[in-house]
Amino acid sequence: MIILGIDPGIAIVGYGIIEYKGNRFTVINYGAITTDAALSLPERLKEIYEQVTHLIEYYKPDAIAVEELFFNTNVKTAISVGHGRGVIILAAANANLHIGEYTPLQVKQAVVGYGRAEKKQVQQMVKVILGLNAVPKPDDVADALAVAICHAHSANMNNRLRYL
Repeated sequence: MIILGIDPGIAIVGYGIIEYKGNRFTVINYGAITTDAALSLPERLKEIYEQVTHLIEYYKPDAIAVEELFFNTNVKTAISVGHGRGVIILAAANANLHIGEYTPLQVKQAVVGYGRAEKKQVQQMVKVILGLNAVPKPDDVADALAVAICHAHSANMNNRLRYL
């Protein structure tokens, strides 16, 4: 199964593409989509949509995993990020992809085994689980890979439960 993990944003959208096969992970690619703050919100959303659509068309994932928003005190930022998350989900829906949505707590639980883990613990486990030489940067990229790992574990668990 090829999974496209996404850490949504408006300035930086982290992405990670992994293959999960036989309880083994292979990293296919990862990086960040960045948008210029000088652009209008519609222009930034269009850029995110087009780049995510390109990733879907190029890598042909079986599923996309998107982190749910963690609401912070800056409502304006949360709304902008919500718009970005919306165009990401739209791109996945237009490609008829299975969409997994996970809270930060679920991602931490799946990657570290503890839902209240610190960000650095998650990043280190992403590095270890995927056999990387270094923690991917910026943080949004490591977060996207963590979301993809979470989806792989979730899909694997769902498959196991089907046969019980």
